[in-house]
Amino acid sequence: MKELFLGLRLLFGSGRGNRVRFALMTLGSSIGVCCLAIVLTIPGILAAQDGRITARQPTSLDYYAISDAGGYPLALERADSYGSRPLTRTFLARGTKAVPPPPGLEAVPDGGQVFVSPALHEVLRKEPELARRLPGREAGLIGPQGLARPDELLAYVGMSRDDLRGGYHFTGFGKEAPLPILDPSAVDNLRYAMGFIVLLPLAVYLSVCARLSGAERARRLAALRLLGMSIKEVQRVNAAETVAAAAIGAFLGLGEYWLLNQLGARIGLPGFTWYPDDGALCGSTLVACLVGCPALAWFVGRAGARNAAANPLAVRRAAVAKAPSSWGFLPLLAGSGIATGYCVAGATGHVPAGSLPTVLIPLSVVLIGVGLVAALPPLCRLLARRVARSTRSLALGLAMRRNEAEPGGVLRVTAGLVLLVYVASLAQGAVVQMNESAKPVSPVMTIDVPTKGLSAAQERSLVRLPGTNTHVVTVPSDRPGAPEGPGVPEETSSPSLVLATCAQLRDVVSLLGGCVDGQPLRLRNPELTESEMPYPSGRLFLPLVGGHRGPTFTAPRKTVWYHDSSALGAVDVGSILIPPSMVPSGARPEGATLKLVSASDPDTVRRVLDGISRVSPIADPTTVGLNVEALQETAIVATLLGVAMVLGLVIAVAAFLVAAADRAVERRPQVTALSLLGARRSTLRAVQVTQVLLPLGVGLLLAVAVGRMAESGYLVYCQGATFWDGAGLPLLLVGTLGVMGVAALGAVPLVGRRIDPELIRRD
Repeated sequence: MKELFLGLRLLFGSGRGNRVRFALMTLGSSIGVCCLAIVLTIPGILAAQDGRITARQPTSLDYYAISDAGGYPLALERADSYGSRPLTRTFLARGTKAVPPPPGLEAVPDGGQVFVSPALHEVLRKEPELARRLPGREAGLIGPQGLARPDELLAYVGMSRDDLRGGYHFTGFGKEAPLPILDPSAVDNLRYAMGFIVLLPLAVYLSVCARLSGAERARRLAALRLLGMSIKEVQRVNAAETVAAAAIGAFLGLGEYWLLNQLGARIGLPGFTWYPDDGALCGSTLVACLVGCPALAWFVGRAGARNAAANPLAVRRAAVAKAPSSWGFLPLLAGSGIATGYCVAGATGHVPAGSLPTVLIPLSVVLIGVGLVAALPPLCRLLARRVARSTRSLALGLAMRRNEAEPGGVLRVTAGLVLLVYVASLAQGAVVQMNESAKPVSPVMTIDVPTKGLSAAQERSLVRLPGTNTHVVTVPSDRPGAPEGPGVPEETSSPSLVLATCAQLRDVVSLLGGCVDGQPLRLRNPELTESEMPYPSGRLFLPLVGGHRGPTFTAPRKTVWYHDSSALGAVDVGSILIPPSMVPSGARPEGATLKLVSASDPDTVRRVLDGISRVSPIADPTTVGLNVEALQETAIVATLLGVAMVLGLVIAVAAFLVAAADRAVERRPQVTALSLLGARRSTLRAVQVTQVLLPLGVGLLLAVAVGRMAESGYLVYCQGATFWDGAGLPLLLVGTLGVMGVAALGAVPLVGRRIDPELIRRD
């Protein structure tokens, strides 16, 4: 313990500079703990939201109690979209048996009553047309305990039992868990990504703070070693300061997190909102912040004093700094080689498959990140030496000679910003890949509406909805005595039937050749081989509503080739085209699905969905190609990654400013000597700015290049439609130029007007 107390006495009794350094270390620790708390509490926020969604799920009646189901209420859930936001509607019909109300309501809604969330209430005020999906009058708002998020669009619609014939009996709420808001693997990837974006610049910041006045502190520790203290005792003296800063910073960081949680929950983020109680700190987070951070600081402090304690004479003023090793290029070249290989594979159309890419891509990301940090000092030293030999500018020559003599100082100043630009490229790739999986890639899309429960008049109204271009009907066929079950071969199974004319089918697929109306035709895609195309044979018939057998026909042998590049998915593999005239007049196919084709822009999709709800409020439309849940997941992930980028930017800029200021303070004797020799202040400021901007520019340019390479390798690995994210490059370049501008402004005032000869007295 005596070493700890000695370290604290040296801290508070060694002048104002050490106290300022301790304050900066404490501030850095508080920012780090705050960021760590944010990263650790995000899974808890998502789990709390999933818990409230589970608590409001209707519990269907047990299978063995269906015979006694007459008095239980009915429920029917419909999930569709309002633009890119999911809209959940739960239709309820009371019964003779009372059940507990859903969370957020005092009673089960009666027929004609509509209870909406506050966010949906505001949307209905701005968009009255949306009320067509909610038949009834608004009777109140849903309480917070029944909502996953404050901005959720949720409605409970009360109906009569006759109007809800397609519903199921339920006994209460909260026993059936739906799918989580974010997939568990997505939560893990998000946690790792946020940790990578935030904690890497934070590690750089803490290392910069730990090395403030590094030369003076190293000489002080070396003096203690020469006075007789052992190596371990010297390490403990140095660790006392870092542990004290980390402990105080941990409490401050938790206070900062509490304020940010309260403020963020009330303001919200684009695409992601939460309640303040969701972000409450749990026990594991408190232990990680209050115990883990000081423990980590203890080991960092001990490691920081190892060189001075082991070799005290190596830190004397006349000691020559060791040249950086060129081995730092090895991880950078290895990681870039893996990423380049994937880029070439994507360009040539030979994307590798198997389990090996799941190891190579993360490995290349880590190798490039480590290589950027390790290769920056030798690269900048080599560049500085060559520029200094060839330049005739005094300012540029002085700046390059200083960078050549102290390449380690370059790493301290630029590492945080370089890593931030690198991880920004990777974050852009992740968002691009998620957007591709959620948004339609075609200008048109289909909306599937099952016709079960719809009348003939309602079907006719649906095909005439404004915003729809055309429609087709798909029906599962049947064959007399056909076997059923999962083990039935494809050639003996019943194919899907497409009820449409040739003109209607041409509007659905991108290419159709040789189609003739009035007869059944086999549809075949030339992109599939014979083994991938089931060939039905024998007699088939079209099932009709009411259990009647429709027209019977022989599976056709005449083939019509089609090509579907729009990815609508309106035609299944091995389908048979049936002319609508084969259906008897007044009859309707059993189990049919009406596929409405419309434009894929959000306004048209919203108009079509509103029209479907007007025709039948309890219809269950499915937007093929537009994954609203995935869009919500993408919005949440993009928002949280944006938060991580902002935190990382703040930390990286702070690390740069602190490191640049400390470097300028350490160079005051050299600046004073140059001033006494006649150098002008403008020249010295140009030297200061140049020796910061040139290595920073090299590092940022390298980070952009290898970052885009790693992003393209990741996109090739995901096998999406986009291999090169050209849209995100201008934003990244603008951000890089902004970082260099901030760095230049931060380096200008570091050369003062006052000349103090005392600074060079020892030299």
